[in-house]
Amino acid sequence: MAKVQYFGTGRRKKSIARVRLVPGEGKFTINNRDIDDYFGLETLKVIARQPLVLTETLGKFDVLVNVYGGGFTGQAGAIRHGISRALIKADEELRPMLKKAGYLTRDPRMKERKKYGLKAARRAPQFSKR
Repeated sequence: MAKVQYFGTGRRKKSIARVRLVPGEGKFTINNRDIDDYFGLETLKVIARQPLVLTETLGKFDVLVNVYGGGFTGQAGAIRHGISRALIKADEELRPMLKKAGYLTRDPRMKERKKYGLKAARRAPQFSKR
């Protein structure tokens, strides 16, 4: 008997999260670790759970996430994006709610590349009169 599961891919900066929603009691697993073990900051846990809280599906699905790349903040944003996409596959009627909150929009902001003649993307060498 095949289990019902919903998939969603979320991205932010350099982070990519592959999210799987399985009907269950609300366990949240990231890279085979509990969310409390994975994220140290409470704000990151809140960001990752936002779509579930908004749609009132917090206790209905077990969330299984594989995430790599970037830092913790980018990963939390990628997880939020992936959960939102998976929730739409589970129930299409949640789309307007998630769209209005801005959870379906891929955040386009990326690191700006370093330019030649500069020390960083915009940081110029220190000016000296002599």
